[in-house]
Amino acid sequence: MTDDTTKPAASTASGDPFLLTPGPLTTSLTVKQAMLHDYGSRDATFIDLNARILERLVDIVHGQGTHVSVPLQGSGTFVVEAMIGNFVPADGKLLVLINGAYGKRIAKICDYYKRDYEVQESPEDVPVDTAELDATLDANPDISHVVVVHCETTSGILNPIRQVSEIVARHQRSLLIDSMSAFGALPLDAREIEFDAVVASSNKCLEGAPGMGFCVARESALEKTEGNSPSLVLDLYDQWRAMQKNRQWRFTPPTHVLLAFDQALNEYEAEGGVAGRGGRYRENCDLLVSSMRDMGFKTLLPDELQAPIIITFHMPTNPEFDFNAFYDGLKDQGYVIYPGKLTVADSFRMGCIGRLGTKEIRGALKAVAGMLQQFGIERISNST
Repeated sequence: MTDDTTKPAASTASGDPFLLTPGPLTTSLTVKQAMLHDYGSRDATFIDLNARILERLVDIVHGQGTHVSVPLQGSGTFVVEAMIGNFVPADGKLLVLINGAYGKRIAKICDYYKRDYEVQESPEDVPVDTAELDATLDANPDISHVVVVHCETTSGILNPIRQVSEIVARHQRSLLIDSMSAFGALPLDAREIEFDAVVASSNKCLEGAPGMGFCVARESALEKTEGNSPSLVLDLYDQWRAMQKNRQWRFTPPTHVLLAFDQALNEYEAEGGVAGRGGRYRENCDLLVSSMRDMGFKTLLPDELQAPIIITFHMPTNPEFDFNAFYDGLKDQGYVIYPGKLTVADSFRMGCIGRLGTKEIRGALKAVAGMLQQFGIERISNST
């Protein structure tokens, strides 16, 4: 915790800047405080906490009775890699739907694991093409699995998960979903959207601490993955069976992360689950987008494609605008934003998730306006 002499003008209760980023995110003080305890991995209280977390994750997607959840140490990419390695067998073939960096990362995982795959790529500001998907599956009976990114944080675009699911199911293939930046804030109902596995992490829309990923899988599909994993530590089937046997992790669990996650799930449920959490993020998004546009900033995406997760703005071309000074100036005032990750345009990003409300978004907007004034820019009028 910073002391009062080093705290930025705006800060959280623990003296940290607000993170308008895709993750890690600003967490509540109570989530942070939950980590101030030490538990052994075989402690009965900790084992009960594990079981409670896994049950709650299944509940979020309404998968009771059909789906199970499996935890995994590490960042979100760890569990994405685990999903690919477990659910796509060595003799399978994966179709990777790509419209951003995280779809490309999945293709790279396939290269490492020597899994056969094809890609269907769209520009970063265009949703995955469902008509092309339908045609590709019709023409390629050897494709066994399809993977899609729910919300591609490269741009903030929301992909048409329901339509993708319907097409994949009609062709009797298996659907895998990377819902890292959407799980818990955007609807994903296992009773309506057919998938074999969906992965996410503790530190995104569920607002826990980083360090744990999880997979919610159709139990009948998970049962068929025995022996598929090319990795010991990323073997979801083995982790699942071990936890069925004794409710314990195979290897040292991130105990403090799990304590924080349990508290974060308490706060998630108290907020109203998907509707409440997603509703707050939507309010943040609408305020951020409308106010930045009022200042002249141009969003990459039209409103109908914009998920209420992270917003990509075109980089101003005003000669007085200096992004590095802009970034540092906002940070000095207590607001951390994110550089762009696009190939289609020079950009920067501002997130609207984490323990943020409209009060914090207004504070960030005031800081943005102050930086423009400092640059001598009355209005961004020369965005690309």
